[in-house]
Amino acid sequence: MARTARLKSESGYQHIIIRGIGKQILFEEDMDYKYFISLMRKYSEETKLGICAYCLMDNHVHLLVHDTDNKTSLFMKKLEVSYAGYYNHKYERTGYLFQDRYRNELVEDDVYFMTVLRYILQNPEKARLYKTENYRWSSFYSYFAEKTFLDDELIRDLFKNIERFKEYILTDITEECLDYDNKKDDEWAKRLIKQRLGIESGTIIQTYNRANRDEILRKMKKLGISIRQIERLTGLNRGIIQRA
Repeated sequence: MARTARLKSESGYQHIIIRGIGKQILFEEDMDYKYFISLMRKYSEETKLGICAYCLMDNHVHLLVHDTDNKTSLFMKKLEVSYAGYYNHKYERTGYLFQDRYRNELVEDDVYFMTVLRYILQNPEKARLYKTENYRWSSFYSYFAEKTFLDDELIRDLFKNIERFKEYILTDITEECLDYDNKKDDEWAKRLIKQRLGIESGTIIQTYNRANRDEILRKMKKLGISIRQIERLTGLNRGIIQRA
């Protein structure tokens, strides 16, 4: 089966997640985390792809990246191949280390950028492993520092100082973002439409003029909602949805 082409973010920002195959543990000891971070730094500099945030969990990794030159696939290939080679050699294993291709979602506005940023950095706490501020293998303590490989220009602009950044990140709140374990059923799609687009019911889109309707439909598709789901939730014809 041919692979589908990835959508490209207009803003350049993307939320990426990779997971060990069969939930394979990716990091056995501190050196493994450190090596993975060193590879992120190396290949972000090589490809000119900005890493805005990261969180390394035991069997998966979340990244928030900024790509203005279509380098995400190259960066991820370099990162995954290099780390898999290191890990397989060190732990005397063979075969694939990562599950399928990386997954990604587009981040097109400042509000969702902040949502994804908090979601990524809160991962250890949501998993009931560590407090967000106590976890060593995320980028939480890297912002507003003198020297860092992170692309934190937008974060500095949005929060102005480290105190406001910490206050926002440490706010306990439940948010919907990309994850391997999210069940993408109609209820998920309804929550996403309400949270991200501010629309209570999909059928109201039928009353919009064509330009506004098509803009909303494009946004729904970019959120990862399937054509069939959009059909069911809006009552619109499949052809209209595909042409939007």
